[in-house]
Amino acid sequence: MWLVRAGATLTAAGFDDPRRQARRLMAAALDLTASEVFAHPERLLDVAEQQRVATMLSRLLAHEPLSRITGRREFWGLEFELSADTLDPRPDTETLVQAVLDHLADRSHDYRFLDLGTGSGCLLLALLSEYPNASGIGIDVAPGAACTARDNAERLALGGRAAFAVGDWVDAVAGEFDAVVANPPYIATATMAGLPVEVREYDPRRALDGGDDGVTPYRRIAAGLMRLLGRGGVAAVEIGSTQAEAVAAIFAAMGLRIEPVLFDLAGLPRCIVARR
Repeated sequence: MWLVRAGATLTAAGFDDPRRQARRLMAAALDLTASEVFAHPERLLDVAEQQRVATMLSRLLAHEPLSRITGRREFWGLEFELSADTLDPRPDTETLVQAVLDHLADRSHDYRFLDLGTGSGCLLLALLSEYPNASGIGIDVAPGAACTARDNAERLALGGRAAFAVGDWVDAVAGEFDAVVANPPYIATATMAGLPVEVREYDPRRALDGGDDGVTPYRRIAAGLMRLLGRGGVAAVEIGSTQAEAVAAIFAAMGLRIEPVLFDLAGLPRCIVARR
């Protein structure tokens, strides 16, 4: 009954794929899997469960992402805790993980990774899950993000190979790395107000605002890559769908070799790959 009611409410509110959204909502509220909800749609809820579902449904109707409501997001098959200081990672960002996998073929090698603007730590920790002998550092300007990333590393049993620090892009770290990944802010300041409510109101502004032209952070990152990348090292950075040419030019001006742009699940340009 509650599953049907939630689906109907979301349908009336114009949500995409309302039945799936309703199942995910019910699963989160009742601490079940979506499959369990689907298999038992007739389940009766007690008063406390009804209140949890109603509260979460109200928040979802206000366009708060379910990942923010639950405080969790799956990325690369791993579950990450979120906080107010972290970006909510999207599936398209997994393009960066695949880019590194494609360029560093030896999964057993003891590579060193650097994640700039680490947020929840999803990029670094996804890579460490694929390279069992690798280690890495995540840097974020927000202390709360660095703490969240550290907690995620411990919970995923990757804490022994991951370190996190507070700092401002490349200025915060020295040494050489086999791969550098980053999902920097890339929304032009003037267009921030036009973002969907789910993004504008719930992701931290400093994880979104890329300055007047949307590419200011890439200049900061590019300035340090020749110093941070070891010989043959690879950098994979996420870009906005219209920024491939501009970001490639920034990196090329620093002496890096630009490889073909990578596309996301929707077929849009999503990742610039550069090599030393």
